[in-house]
Amino acid sequence: MSVADDPTATVPPPEVVLEAVEAAAGEGLHIVSDETWRDTLHRPRETVLVGPAEMAPERVTVVCDLSGAFLPPALPAAVARFPAGGPAAALRARVLDVLTALGASPAAPVAAAAAYALGEPDEITARLTAATRLHARVAVALRQAVVAAGGFARPPSAGRHLYADLGPLRSELAARGVGDAQDLEDFLGDRLGMPAPGGHRFGDDIAALRVRLSTGPLLGTDPGERMAALGAPDPLELPHVERALTSFAAAFDDLRAEAQRWEHPR
Repeated sequence: MSVADDPTATVPPPEVVLEAVEAAAGEGLHIVSDETWRDTLHRPRETVLVGPAEMAPERVTVVCDLSGAFLPPALPAAVARFPAGGPAAALRARVLDVLTALGASPAAPVAAAAAYALGEPDEITARLTAATRLHARVAVALRQAVVAAGGFARPPSAGRHLYADLGPLRSELAARGVGDAQDLEDFLGDRLGMPAPGGHRFGDDIAALRVRLSTGPLLGTDPGERMAALGAPDPLELPHVERALTSFAAAFDDLRAEAQRWEHPR
């Protein structure tokens, strides 16, 4: 499960999470809750996030990829929190055995960085807050471009992605050789110059024209540009961010123009 969903950047209502937890409990299942983006709510005062471990702590293991929100990609580390005691103790021991056999232990610098980040010192939380605000601003701009072109996208509420449904543009995309999510991934990846994984990579129907778009690539191509975006009062006005958003919108404007030609043939 994921209470701050990676592909869709949305947060399910607590009652939906509870239904899923109760269903899993009814089948005797142990739940793994991916909470990588839990601390990246775009509107924390308006969004209610309740994880399954808060509902059934004895049957939920929480996992978190620290390189999602707390650490840079160059320092890959993840953590898992198992229930205390009970059957979960054997599960934890088994996981540790497997990790040991695989040699999956972090290098000393990575382990030190992870331990520091998990302590949530002020500089880490301040940077996370600023980064969340930045990605939220860019995600809104991406959604506006997708919706203006005639696509669908639920308002993002966490994380650093946007999940776009371009089904309404199927005819226009078909004219460009796009018939499924894999085609859409290839098409947008080429047009946008950044990864655009199709929904089929996240368990969605490959026939559905859905794609996950990331905010990160629009913030700059080097650390200096990304740091400038992080500290800017209005990052969307930075030249490199503005250019990236303009290029992104232009790719979708082309699809909208094609749709209008179909609707109003000369």
